[in-house]
Amino acid sequence: MMKEVTKRSIFRWIHIICGIPMIGYIYDSPANTQYYAPTVRYVFLPILLLSGLWMWKGHVLRRLISKRSDYSHENGGIKVQ
Repeated sequence: MMKEVTKRSIFRWIHIICGIPMIGYIYDSPANTQYYAPTVRYVFLPILLLSGLWMWKGHVLRRLISKRSDYSHENGGIKVQ
């Protein structure tokens, strides 16, 4: 398993690298923007948003996933009170 520091570093670099085309999309002239606008909108923006959300609220998602896996391993997925 990967260490948490390594995961954070990977997500941080993905976020930074996918942000570079966004800077070009925002600050480039409108005449040149049409050539790469679909790539920025449909590839880089979703990756940028997902990596940012994962860095911000990833701990909540990991907690939910771990609780679900605990239920699935105990008693065949049946919750016992």
